[in-house]
Parts: sequence; structure tokens; C-alpha cells
Amino acid sequence: MSESDNKKGKATPKRKEAVAKTKVNSITAPVTKANKNRAKQDLRAARATARAAYMRGEESALPARDKGPAKRYVRNYVDSRRTIGEFFLPAIMVVLVLTMIPNRYVQLFAILFMYSLMLYSIISGLFFSRKIRKIVEVKFPGEPTKGIGIYGFLRSTQIRRMRAPLPQVKRGEILK
Repeated sequence: MSESDNKKGKATPKRKEAVAKTKVNSITAPVTKANKNRAKQDLRAARATARAAYMRGEESALPARDKGPAKRYVRNYVDSRRTIGEFFLPAIMVVLVLTMIPNRYVQLFAILFMYSLMLYSIISGLFFSRKIRKIVEVKFPGEPTKGIGIYGFLRSTQIRRMRAPLPQVKRGEILK
């Protein structure tokens, strides 16, 4: 078959040539092992800096779900209180230990305690999220309140020391 018989008007390139065309030679790619290690260390340092800023609650480092004055207020509102939800996980650990005791009454008590705590946590969380949404509607009239109640409820179910971003207010602190 000649080149003129080819519909494209040119010969089909060899595989080696086609692959070579698709490869992109990056000027910024590290060439030596030392450059690769330095690039990894720089990336690790940049990530550590970004994480530290996120944990401090800096607005520029927060993801979209945590940004805004209303979300900051909800985080502070939740962090200034004790809720039953934050004690749910430690209580479940106690229930787990109690269910290992070979006494049916202790096991039954543990299971009933777990379900009653879960039910109470969910019901109080629903009331808590409604309360948060109403407070935000009054305090930030222009801000959207969609999902703000569940945002506060989910934060209230986390153990205080494990919350991200870290709590900015002390317990019992009055918010204005």
C-alpha cells in the first residue's frame, strides 16, 4: 500500500513514534534522586503547614464546608458546651467491655444502656441542630442555613480533643 492509498494522506506512524509524541517532557520534574527527595520534603513541609493552619482554624486553610462566619460561630457554639454525643464513643467502649462479662444480666444491661444512650443522643441532637439553626438565622440573617444544624450536631458527636479544626473557645465560655 502506498502513501497515496492511505486515507490520511500520510503513513501510519510506528508505535515508538506515536508513544514519543504523547510523552510530555516536564521541565520542572526532578531528575536526580537528591532533587526527588528535596521535592518530597518540600511537599511534606507544605502539607504540614497547611494542616497546622487548618487545625488553627484559619479561614484560608479551611475546606468549603467549614468556611464562613456562620460555620465559625457554630463551631464555637458547639465547643463551648458539653453534649451527650461526645461521650457516646467512650460509653460504647464501656459497653463493649461489659458485654464480654459472662453474665446475661450484665450483658443485657449493657445493650439496653447502649441503645438508650443512642436514642437519647439522636433525639438531643435533633433538638440541638434545630436550636443551632434558629440561632444562626437570627445572628447571621444573610447566611444560608442549609446543613448548618447537622454540621453542629456532627461536630458535637466528636470527642473534643479529636475535633478538626481544634476548638477555639473554652468550655462554658459565653458567645456573643
